Amino acid sequence: MTRTAGGFTFVEILAALMFLAILVPAVVGGLSLSNRLSVFSERSAVANELAENKMNEMLLDDAWASSGATRGDFGAEWPGYRWEMNQTGWKGDTSNPMTELSMEVFFPVQGKEHNVRLATLVTGSETLQPETATQ
Repeated sequence: MTRTAGGFTFVEILAALMFLAILVPAVVGGLSLSNRLSVFSERSAVANELAENKMNEMLLDDAWASSGATRGDFGAEWPGYRWEMNQTGWKGDTSNPMTELSMEVFFPVQGKEHNVRLATLVTGSETLQPETATQ
């Protein structure tokens, strides 16, 4: 009776190692990309909520009417998030003048700054009253 030795040949081991050498970097790259996208998605959702809250706060306080551009941050509670609000005249119906307010919130993701932007149209009490010149 002849007895055959069990196990893998050298060529089979080399083929398996080559397969792993191709597969492992692709899997690690995919995991890294999915992690980066999940961090971006989470921070983007937070920034969107912060922008909405800040815009509502400024609309309720009529703080938007006091200056053309406003900016700030969200304090120690939300480090790395900062906001800017801009207003521009809306070129639409001239009988009802409106202002476009845009709120941008900036946030970092792995060393790059990203932003979300919300915009709305408002009419202010000072823009609804026609200007009259009296002498």
